[in-house]
Amino acid sequence: MKDAHDSAAIEKLVDSYCAAWSAADLAKRLSLLAEVWEETGMYIDPTTVCAGRSELADHIGKVQQRYPGARVIRTSVLDRHHDLLRFAWKMVLADGKSLPEGVDFAELSDDGKLQRIVGFFGPLAGM
Repeated sequence: MKDAHDSAAIEKLVDSYCAAWSAADLAKRLSLLAEVWEETGMYIDPTTVCAGRSELADHIGKVQQRYPGARVIRTSVLDRHHDLLRFAWKMVLADGKSLPEGVDFAELSDDGKLQRIVGFFGPLAGM
């Protein structure tokens, strides 16, 4: 990881990204994503592949429609090396119940924004 990417800045970046997932308003989502997400960044999870900031904002909107009032919060410290991150998160529903936690693996761009996230849902199964 480059020296310019200090821990506090990386935490703020990831927490702002999570806040974008919690924003029901499209303009707010786009504003948050503009701060932290590369315009051409890729987002991949078991349900979708999004190319670019606009597609990601639209996907988040669909999730917000399915779970009105839900918010995404980071539930772990950030684990990082080079320009790579991983962190756990969960979606807290409007009634306070949570969906199973997930984990995201992220790659930072040269200018310190998120350029790729690959997300997984739920815990790993035992052998």
